[in-house]
Amino acid sequence: MTNPSENTIYFYSMTDEYPEFSNFAPYGVEFDDRWWPTVEHYYQAMKFHEDDYRERIRNCGKPEDAKAYGNTRQIPMRSDWEKIKYQTMLDAVRYKFKTHEHPRNILLSTGQAHLAENSPVDGYWGVGPDGNGLNRLGQILMKIREELQDS
Repeated sequence: MTNPSENTIYFYSMTDEYPEFSNFAPYGVEFDDRWWPTVEHYYQAMKFHEDDYRERIRNCGKPEDAKAYGNTRQIPMRSDWEKIKYQTMLDAVRYKFKTHEHPRNILLSTGQAHLAENSPVDGYWGVGPDGNGLNRLGQILMKIREELQDS
């Protein structure tokens, strides 16, 4: 994990400060002529090749339900998922912040602060239970913030 500076912004749930950074935030994304209600819906659906199952996830009412469908192992996950999951997340989060003004302004307002997903369990996308996780979602947000600042 990148060493966070003293100026670290932690985000995680929709009830925390900076809920706009959550993949559960109600800022949809469009890919392949389909509108996905949240980044979470899109990300979870992309784990599968089966189009009917992707549609089931896309049509879930809540991102929590989309995540539950995405975490099932009753439907085979695509074999290349580990290779493409980072790029899938990067593309979806980038689209969210380029499309929606409010979360974009919030992200830009963080200046050069270190952003960290304060997940108590996920050491890949977040900081994980010991605070030493990879924080890939935080890294993605900082990368997109830099792109937006440069544009």
